[in-house]
Amino acid sequence: MFYRFDKNQLEFRKNPRIIYAYLLTLVSMCGASYFLGRETKTSNLSEYEKELIVLNLKQEKNKFTEEKLINLLKELNVKFPHIVLAQAKLESGNFKSNVFKQNNNLFGMKEARVRVKTAQGTNLNHAYYKTWQESVYDYAFYQCRYLGGVRNEKEYFAALDASYAEANYYSGTLKQIIKKENLKEIFKSK
Repeated sequence: MFYRFDKNQLEFRKNPRIIYAYLLTLVSMCGASYFLGRETKTSNLSEYEKELIVLNLKQEKNKFTEEKLINLLKELNVKFPHIVLAQAKLESGNFKSNVFKQNNNLFGMKEARVRVKTAQGTNLNHAYYKTWQESVYDYAFYQCRYLGGVRNEKEYFAALDASYAEANYYSGTLKQIIKKENLKEIFKSK
């Protein structure tokens, strides 16, 4: 009932739309009974209904926003966070690509084979993660492993051009995004 068959992966996956619709119905029923004077207590809910409510709360907490990404980049103290944010925007199609939506992959990362990683495996020829935050952690691991010795933006862009991107003019595209969206200002100390 709450699952759909993914013919590409040959497996059943949870269908969040059905779960969300069920939760919405459940919440509206609880709300309606409250306003009708019959207060609903969680003790009247089945364990399954309670699990669905908890699942919905977790999904809301982990729901992606650009602001949450910016805060996590600051919290992790990644090098050149404005460049990293530009990469996320570019690689995820401004947070709309299938690789981002299905894999929680903000950076178009492939599954790492040698270094520490948070990826769960490969899907759509890219790493997939349980949450978008794990994608950010994985990028931070990548940065520590391969870009730890980089001292300035010029070196960072050169390293990305040499080993990260398959596209020509990758750093040029990132620079355009940074300038157009004024990304450096977001990370300036106040």
